Amino acid sequence: MAWLPSGLEVRVERRREPADRTRAIAYVQIDRLWRRGDVAIREKALWRLLYETAARASEVLSLNVEDLDLENRRAVVRSKGGDVELLHFQTGSARLLPRLIAERSRGPLFLTDRRPVPGRAPAIVDVCPVTGRARLSYRRAQEMFAEASGGWTLHQLRHSAITHLAEGNVGLALLMAKSRHTNLRSLQRYARPGAEAVAALTAAHDPDRRRR
Repeated sequence: MAWLPSGLEVRVERRREPADRTRAIAYVQIDRLWRRGDVAIREKALWRLLYETAARASEVLSLNVEDLDLENRRAVVRSKGGDVELLHFQTGSARLLPRLIAERSRGPLFLTDRRPVPGRAPAIVDVCPVTGRARLSYRRAQEMFAEASGGWTLHQLRHSAITHLAEGNVGLALLMAKSRHTNLRSLQRYARPGAEAVAALTAAHDPDRRRR
């Protein structure tokens, strides 16, 4: 076994995580958006599902009707690594999804507005066997969200969900389980409480406030 010569300094530089330059959106703003009367059920269901599951947009858009377990408020999804995992959602999504699905029992969950033209026919797995419409694409879903929100991105819903949980004092272990991050350093880019949370923390621990 070879030993390093004495006095030799070896510098090991830690690989930097790429910065996440998106920002979390305040919950009141998100809530106001999906309560708007001019927003279709499809969009409301997609946005709520993205926020409530803290999932990647590509994962949620890949869901099929048969992947849903409405009774237990969860959906089966295949992760980036190919593993089968569960997404857990809340009451808001559970109320909207049956209206979105209607009489469909299988096929893509989120659909386009029209049937595809013959020259641009998608793969069979991306076509609803009941309506003949295709799976909603990420590009189109992002366009609609940006237009309705004034420029937000679908990724910001995931970012915001994780940040809001962190501001609610959810521990890192549960945050990792919810967001399905496998790297703690990657998660920490998202789990950064905002200025309002820091202000509330400061006020809550004000010594003068405790003496009242």
